[in-house]
Amino acid sequence: MSESSQLTSQQASQQATQQSSTKQTSEQPSQGLQQPLPPGSPQTTQCSAQTQRLLDEIRQFRKRYPDVAEVDLIAQDIPGNFFGKRSPITQLEKCVETGLKLPASIPLMCVQGYPVNALGYGLDDGDPDTTMYLIPGSLQPVRWESEPRAQMFCTTGIGPAPLAWEPRVILQQVLNQFQALDLYPTVAYELEFYLVSMERDGDGLIQPPRDPVTGNNDRTAVLAIERLSDYGDCLREIILNCQQQGIKTGPISAELGPGQYEINLDHHSDVMLAADQCACFRRIVKGVARKHGYLATFMAKPYLDHPGNGLHLHVSLYDKDGNNALDKHNKTNLLHAVAGCLELLPASMAMFAANRNAYRRLQPNNFTAVSPNWGYENRFVAVRIPNSDAANTRLEHRVSGADANPYLTLAAILAGILHGLVEKADPGAPCDGSTDQTLGLPTDLNQALSLMRQSNPLRKLLGDKFVDVYCAQKYSELVEFENLISAREYDWYL
Repeated sequence: MSESSQLTSQQASQQATQQSSTKQTSEQPSQGLQQPLPPGSPQTTQCSAQTQRLLDEIRQFRKRYPDVAEVDLIAQDIPGNFFGKRSPITQLEKCVETGLKLPASIPLMCVQGYPVNALGYGLDDGDPDTTMYLIPGSLQPVRWESEPRAQMFCTTGIGPAPLAWEPRVILQQVLNQFQALDLYPTVAYELEFYLVSMERDGDGLIQPPRDPVTGNNDRTAVLAIERLSDYGDCLREIILNCQQQGIKTGPISAELGPGQYEINLDHHSDVMLAADQCACFRRIVKGVARKHGYLATFMAKPYLDHPGNGLHLHVSLYDKDGNNALDKHNKTNLLHAVAGCLELLPASMAMFAANRNAYRRLQPNNFTAVSPNWGYENRFVAVRIPNSDAANTRLEHRVSGADANPYLTLAAILAGILHGLVEKADPGAPCDGSTDQTLGLPTDLNQALSLMRQSNPLRKLLGDKFVDVYCAQKYSELVEFENLISAREYDWYL
């Protein structure tokens, strides 16, 4: 989050006041459109108002985009992939009342999109349906595909039976706990990604893209303006599509890897919107890249000999009067928040590094965290405190791979902050330089899942059922991934 994009104290006050006045209308099970309610009750009036708002949104969209015939109704699963259905836009108004029926197990699919065992859900229970509801304000144009389409987010979180394993529901649960304390986060996502060639090499490995201007492989000159210009057509269309979907972006930079770039997303006091837009951003990048003849990947470590892709999150916290809560009491709250993040970091790694490849990124002296540490203006630590004025005091969480689920990543970070504030935890001394000490964090997903499963604070903040189902799903996915004998095993052990 750049200094120029930070909230002023006055803006923070206005937004925190708005959040405080509307906190009772956040996503909760009691607000489902299908729940039977007495006529004239406040809940009925609220549902009717939401229904009318959705209908108005759909009609205005169709008037503005008359060429759009189809809409993708989408949500994110645990691995961070989109699932849903493509519907004629003429049927969208019907979905306002009825919702969208989908198997309740769909968010539990493995990263390849097929079912794995997650405590038997979807396998031993008859695979029942759940109802997902349209999210107001999420209907947006999709302009990078062969035909103009639309997309709209869905969730069980505004229905009578929210799924305990839907990522968006988990984030809302944590936000509700902040709202109960009259505390309101403001967040900003920063993501790195690679553009790669659509063709693999002879060994089946990915290759850097060909520079569309020179025809050569992309260079690795960090912050080189020429690299931004050479790939300008693709990068420019990514930004244009973000603008069309209401996603504000900040600076673009060429990173250390060949074909690697970073685009910062603007800060948001509407935390759920920030997570939604991060998910949309990844979809836009992949779709536009394919249109220009590349593949885009947010994979945490696509090349062994080049830097990985990180997802950095900046978080500040405001009270109901718009004061920066992390700056209070001589920044004591900031230290508590940092300590909470560090205490829950080992158990949260299964969400920050959610697949086997992600642990390849977490290496010493690579601008990535290898232990639960913190520091001021230090990019080698897990939690960095950037220089800022009092109104914009914040922390930067630097651990996650860019392919981590944006809802669960943010939920875990906010859970750590909440834990630290409640327990008044102490982070210890800050780290001044780089470190090659890899103590205190799991080094593979199996270890990480074991720590998550045993974490009482995460169970309290995220829910027992979510922790159990998530760990089961990820363990099953890991078993599926490892159920293969590679050519290297024959080369080494035959």
